[in-house]
Amino acid sequence: VQLQAFGGGLVQAGDSLRLSCAASGRTFNTYAMGWFRQAPGKEREFVGTIVNSMTYYSDSVKGRFAISRDNAKNTMYLQMNSLKPEDTAVYYCAAQAGNLGRYLYEYLYAYWGQGTEVTVSS
Repeated sequence: VQLQAFGGGLVQAGDSLRLSCAASGRTFNTYAMGWFRQAPGKEREFVGTIVNSMTYYSDSVKGRFAISRDNAKNTMYLQMNSLKPEDTAVYYCAAQAGNLGRYLYEYLYAYWGQGTEVTVSS
């Protein structure tokens, strides 16, 4: 599976932005998908995941971010609302074959996209 994340950019605090993650392959619907981010000088952290239609989020983005997927388009989305300067990071999408359980940790994912940068100015 090859993943490509895009849609990042420079926005102001309070703005919204939607990231996309396009995946290759015919079995996209059988993959758990996740978003992670890495802020400057920090370790990569979990943002959220979608397994089948179930979604799970980190506490820092819960209520502001929403993950969805369009299996017909082999694409996952991350809708980010009410952005804050602390959301500034490179955002990565990840995939792992499987559709049961929660995929909250980096080591559970075998496939990664290249990252797209999001900068939120105050």
